[in-house]
Parts: sequence; structure tokens; C-alpha cells
Amino acid sequence: MNIKRIAILSICLFSTLQICLGHCQIPCGIYDDLMRIHQMEEHVVTIEKSIKKLADNPNDNQSVRWVLNKEVHADELSEIVTYYFMTQRIKPGMPEYEKKLALLHELLLTSMKVKQEADLSHVTKLNELIHAFEHAYISEAHEH
Repeated sequence: MNIKRIAILSICLFSTLQICLGHCQIPCGIYDDLMRIHQMEEHVVTIEKSIKKLADNPNDNQSVRWVLNKEVHADELSEIVTYYFMTQRIKPGMPEYEKKLALLHELLLTSMKVKQEADLSHVTKLNELIHAFEHAYISEAHEH
């Protein structure tokens, strides 16, 4: 095989690695709901730090890095909400199904707002929504 083909195959392999590392959508039956909620909280802490660092008026390079960091963590939060909870864990017929979906949808909307502006009020709202969702979701008896 020539070097060009090896390079192309390597790029293809490594570009799919991120997909393989994420939580599967089979579903595999391996769930850790509290860990996912804690990951969501950690993303919000990181978003908050990014917004605070932006308020310090860093140089242009650092500003770009903090904005990108804020956006990446907002996306990762949205991914947990969408691909873990909305598609694999929240099922029609569950107690308070509509309430849980509404909270998750509001989390998605607020994550989008975080990307659009550097406003700490969105961080507060994300924390409140995660807490409300955790209370609604974890307080019920559910199987892992």
C-alpha cells in the first residue's frame, strides 16, 4: 500500500474514533444516570468559568479560546440531554413524561443561548434546570 492510501485510511479511522468513544445508541443497556447528570453539572461549571474569563477582557487569542471552550461544553451538555436522556432513558408512559421532556427541552434551549451570549444568568438557569430534572427523574424508582 502506498503512503497516500495509508494516510487516507488513518484519517478515516481516527475520524470515527470519537463516534466509538461516545455512549452508544444501540442501546447497550449500560447506563449510569447519576454520572451523566454530574457530567452535565461539570459542563455548566466549565461554561461558567469560560464566561467569567471572557469578562476579564483577555487578549484576542484567549477570548477566542474561551468562546470555543464555552461552545464545546454547551454542545456536550446538549449531546447528553439529547442522545442519552431523550433518546434512551425517557420513554412514553413514564411517570411525569411530559414534565421530563419539557425540562430537557428547556435545557437544550438554554444551552443554545449560552452559545449565543456570555451571560451568567444562563448558567444559573442551566443549574436550576439540571436540579429540577434530577429531582423529577431520579426521585422515581427506575431500573438501570
